[in-house]
Amino acid sequence: MSRITADEGLQPVAPVPTAKTDPGTPGWRGVLKRGNFRDYGLLIALAVIMIFFEIKTNGVLFQPLNLTNLILQNSYVVVMALGMLLVIVAGHIDLSIGSIVGFVGALAAVLMVQGLHIGLDFIGIPIGIDIPQMNYIPATLICLVVGGLVGAAQGYWVAYFKIPSFIVTLAGMLVFRGLTLAVLNGASVGPFPDFFQLLSKGFIPNFAGPYTSLLIGAVLFLILLGVSLRRRMNRQSHGVVVESMGAFALRNGVIGVALLGFAYQMSAYRGLPNVLIIMFVLIMLYRFVTNQTTIGRRIYALGGNAKAAKLSGIKTERLTFLTFVNMGVLAGLAGMIFAARLNTATPKGGLGFELDVIAACFIGGASAAGGVGKVTGVVIGAFIIGVMNNGMSILGIGIDYQQVIKGLVLLGAVCLDVYNKNKG
Repeated sequence: MSRITADEGLQPVAPVPTAKTDPGTPGWRGVLKRGNFRDYGLLIALAVIMIFFEIKTNGVLFQPLNLTNLILQNSYVVVMALGMLLVIVAGHIDLSIGSIVGFVGALAAVLMVQGLHIGLDFIGIPIGIDIPQMNYIPATLICLVVGGLVGAAQGYWVAYFKIPSFIVTLAGMLVFRGLTLAVLNGASVGPFPDFFQLLSKGFIPNFAGPYTSLLIGAVLFLILLGVSLRRRMNRQSHGVVVESMGAFALRNGVIGVALLGFAYQMSAYRGLPNVLIIMFVLIMLYRFVTNQTTIGRRIYALGGNAKAAKLSGIKTERLTFLTFVNMGVLAGLAGMIFAARLNTATPKGGLGFELDVIAACFIGGASAAGGVGKVTGVVIGAFIIGVMNNGMSILGIGIDYQQVIKGLVLLGAVCLDVYNKNKG
């Protein structure tokens, strides 16, 4: 039996050839291979769809008035899609958001316009509760709290009683549609106070004249550029593969040109709507939460593998509960935005909204299995749905065929997600 001497034991061992681990800065092809293809593909798809409808509508799609309508029509979809993303990433679904939109909008109307009377029959003794007409500020706060309580009520059954979210929210869809009819007594209520209407119909004052929209657009672009640059530097410092500087500059340059072009077009009408700023703030907030916070990472862990997340110390029940509370608050905000835009609350308010919101999430890259999804992808998905709705309406395509087309697009997005998952 041979023996190794001390000198032999100290000899350096030749390194075994391994795969390249230097992160480097790959070009477009390397970046696309590493999972960014879906993001760029969504942007390309949105651009192609917009150009297609711009040509087919003879230039109507990019008109300032139509762009304004496009933003207003999709504002509540984007707001709810941010909350729905967290619900889907956590491995659940919420079918009740359309009914919550109608219910909160109805509640806002009766509180601001005529007051609310609640009749109860307690052990045979009739009890009446009268809530007087109130200012739009406390009414708005009450509506947001009610939206959160609705989400909490549903999240409680899902998180702590383990009832499937599909069943709980399907029941909620029926319950809150009925409550909407009860609150409105089957009739429309309006109009809203002028200041409340500014939530959806108002525009940012032109403090810099015709250059106001361009100035705001430039500021928003600088914020986005700063966030992207900081994220790139952070990833580099941790040895994560990033795209080349040329690809980074080209991508952000295209975004900047598109954003400034959009701001220029909007300046030709009445400027930027107030709701656009609300959307931007919420998008940046939820992007920060999902990418930079512990609770965001835990939500993704919960959707990826709930049992493993629980064994690792994550309080999965509380996390599920909070995602539904968040969804309820955003649905309440969307209900007020929608009601303010119509300037009235109707019994059919929010009908079918859940379909567009869920479609926006899946088209934007969220996985039906949970654990996967990005804020930017969901926002792009929402605008893909919005541009399709707007363009098909301008072309005079009937609502029947619109539903068929959107259904096929949704099916295709889910099939692509399943294909990529199986291939991975």
